[in-house]
Amino acid sequence: LLQLVESGGDSVQAGGSLRLSCVASGGTFSNYCIAWFRQGSGKEREAVAAIGSTGVHTFYADSVKGRFTISRDNAKNSADIQMNNLKPDETATYYCAANPFRCGLGGSGYEIWGQGTQVTVSS
Repeated sequence: LLQLVESGGDSVQAGGSLRLSCVASGGTFSNYCIAWFRQGSGKEREAVAAIGSTGVHTFYADSVKGRFTISRDNAKNSADIQMNNLKPDETATYYCAANPFRCGLGGSGYEIWGQGTQVTVSS
């Protein structure tokens, strides 16, 4: 069974950048769409970006387009998200998730989740 572990969360000032990583083990990583979600305190979980199994197709929430870039390296069983020009309201726990059925920003089908990594953006 695929397992996911996120890393890279940190505290940064507004306008700063972070790169989060999601490393997989225990399954065939290249069979899955990978997405990054986030959930801030008192907020609903939202999808930020997703990438298809081959890395060709990517999807972004409107709020992060042009600032965040999702990528994957199937040889290393990893998927990263580069986040630039971070804003205070993007303070959240960021999760990566895997979907064997489809790819996109909808939550349906994301059956495998990591434990999350905390991103704090100060003004």
